[in-house]
Amino acid sequence: MPFEAIASAFLAAAPSLTFHRSVVGLPLPSQPPSSFLPRHLPVRALMKRNPKRLKYSAPRFFKKREAMVYVEMDTLGSETWRLEPVIKLIKEGAVGVIPTDTVYAIVCDLRSYSSIERLRRIKDIENKKPLSILCHSFQDIDKYTVGFPRGDGRGQTNIFRTVKHCLPGPYTFILPATKELPKQCIKSGRTARYESRKHVGVRMPNDSICQAILQNLDEPLVSTSVKWPSEDQWMLDPVIIADTYEPEGLDFVVDGGVRVADPSTVVDMTGRYPTIIRQGKGPKLEWMMVEGEDYGELPFPQVAWKKASLSPPIS
Repeated sequence: MPFEAIASAFLAAAPSLTFHRSVVGLPLPSQPPSSFLPRHLPVRALMKRNPKRLKYSAPRFFKKREAMVYVEMDTLGSETWRLEPVIKLIKEGAVGVIPTDTVYAIVCDLRSYSSIERLRRIKDIENKKPLSILCHSFQDIDKYTVGFPRGDGRGQTNIFRTVKHCLPGPYTFILPATKELPKQCIKSGRTARYESRKHVGVRMPNDSICQAILQNLDEPLVSTSVKWPSEDQWMLDPVIIADTYEPEGLDFVVDGGVRVADPSTVVDMTGRYPTIIRQGKGPKLEWMMVEGEDYGELPFPQVAWKKASLSPPIS
């Protein structure tokens, strides 16, 4: 096939798409002329990969010749039918990226142990570092953690009633885990025995795309935020995320638009009082303390966690 004919077919097929999106799925000749191939190698194939990243890169979920799935959604998430292939892939063990109400997250099925291992390799996360879970409902939170105290009529504070006004929302609440939480979410060393389960961060994002995915799954998603491989900064453009992490073994990306570098507010619920350990998008509420600040007399005595008696972590 002459080069001019291939170029004309390319322009006619994708006149208004970006390069990344237009080349996905474009049919190419089975045996391209030698004069055509060198001039059209992907840019990322010419870049030297970091040896450390190469060492921990994960094998693709798909076969070698299959392309990564890229789904573009409107910000309202109204065309949920577009998510059907993504939901199917997650159930089959795929690892990919979805939007939340804060930044993008790399996710996988909570019950797929091999997928959790692949997620760690793709993100190059140390095994001792805990992962968070994305939940669709409070029922999910109660299954994998001890949940929020609901009061017992004998002085125990009903935190659940208060938290219901925050979720879904841009908060990560750290809670003691239960036996239902897979051991791989918190463990130490590649070959060492698993540590006792301790705590896990739980999220219930207020994002229509994320919730549409969660409500069609049987279990929550294990997640970690998407950052640049060599920098402690969030990646906010889904196209750049796809280009960066596809060579590392990423299976799919759900494009919900470019995000703002505003992560969730992390609230530790395992101590005497709810304490903010990272201020993010979620505003500080009157029943929350800030780590490191001396309050003297608490401004919210009605939320005294010494009466809440949280259950200890389960071994």
